Amino acid sequence: MQDLKIALIGATGKAGTYILKALLAQNHQVKALIRNPEKLQVHHASLEIVIGDVKDAETVHALIEGCDIVVSALGMGQPASEKTIFTQSTGNIIKTMQAFDLKRYIVITGINVDTPADEKDTKTQFATKWMYDNYPVSTADKQKEYKYLTASNLDWTLIRLPMIIQTDEQTPIGTSLVNCEGEQINAANLAQFIIEQLGEKAFVKQAPFIWNR
Repeated sequence: MQDLKIALIGATGKAGTYILKALLAQNHQVKALIRNPEKLQVHHASLEIVIGDVKDAETVHALIEGCDIVVSALGMGQPASEKTIFTQSTGNIIKTMQAFDLKRYIVITGINVDTPADEKDTKTQFATKWMYDNYPVSTADKQKEYKYLTASNLDWTLIRLPMIIQTDEQTPIGTSLVNCEGEQINAANLAQFIIEQLGEKAFVKQAPFIWNR
């Protein structure tokens, strides 16, 4: 899949910086939504910047206009966003994509999100409970984000992640729709997985776990 125009949210974050580099390396055009432009370390002829907040509907409209696929690597950020940022952003994105008749939306989240198909082992259940105990509002908001996606008509993929390791090292990864069998994912592995999903249909309307094997 060459020469796509990708709307990227969270491009300066822990995962987003690696996703941005990977998209540009694959010769895709990228339109990135940046809240704090001083954090952007990458400058490239194929990179277009939209400055603003994903909670603002007009900003999201300006970001997505003219793009083929939307990718969100949104995190809480620094300074931290509102704890309901995930549903606020997804609500804006879904409405805007529907207005532009776009379908493909790829988004990352944590292993704490549950789906009806899950068979989480004790370790993954513990990690999920830990998130609810320590970050109850944002964790519940991520679960609600999943419900927003399942209720939409988008071709979404929600990638559930363990701890992200910020490294350019690429290694084999594992995937599952029911349980996370590893404790870490290299940021470069995540970026490569997202590149593959731009043209793949295997995980459309699915929420795969991925991890370093």
